[in-house]
Amino acid sequence: MGLFDRISRVVKANLNDLVNKAEDPEKILEQSVTDMQEDLVQLRQAVASAIATQKRTQTQYNQAESQSNQWQQRAQLALQKGDETLAREALVRKKSHAETAATLKASLDQQSAQVETLKRNLIGLESKISEAKTKKDMLKARISAAKAQEQLNNTIGTLNTGSSMAAFDRMEEKVLQIEARAGASAELAAAGSNLEEQFRLLESGDVDDELAQMKAQLTGGSVSQGQLPASGKTAAASSSESSPVIDAELEELRSQLNKM
Repeated sequence: MGLFDRISRVVKANLNDLVNKAEDPEKILEQSVTDMQEDLVQLRQAVASAIATQKRTQTQYNQAESQSNQWQQRAQLALQKGDETLAREALVRKKSHAETAATLKASLDQQSAQVETLKRNLIGLESKISEAKTKKDMLKARISAAKAQEQLNNTIGTLNTGSSMAAFDRMEEKVLQIEARAGASAELAAAGSNLEEQFRLLESGDVDDELAQMKAQLTGGSVSQGQLPASGKTAAASSSESSPVIDAELEELRSQLNKM
């Protein structure tokens, strides 16, 4: 293989690659339909020109045929009149027009066949253009759908859904931890409240015992811890028998309690 052949092959390959990359399917489809329509215009012009030529040849043929018949009649008329010379001259001209008519007839037949071929080609091209337009619209729709799908796939490919879902999982775990801490705090608060209540009950019991002891001291008797006087009458009697000093102290104690 020669060097120039290799260089030529490389150049052709590179050119083909550039052309393939530069080809836009939508533009190529539009240009193809445009080219076919231009061919259709030229073919219509060719058909019109062939038909015009056919009609002109048909007219010439009809004239030559008519003149040939006319000279035939004249030759018969001259022969009937006994003028053979004139009849012979009429037949010569009749022959000339007949030969012209025969030539025109051959040309007319050829032109008629050509016109019919052009008409069939014209109808076929019109059908192909109609089909090409329909196919072009369908292919353009498929191209648009393929581009949209490709763009969607590229967009989905760039999305980092894995890390996003992992972030959701982490946030869910944190919410669970916060809820657990809130539940523990509520339990601790409830336990503390119960503990305070228990101590309050215990403290109120001590106050009652101390009050009973004070009453016992005031009445001069001894009352065991946690034991109150037997009845309200006994307490009232003891209070009535207390000294004025004790009454004054009790009055001062009541006044202080009311201020609290």
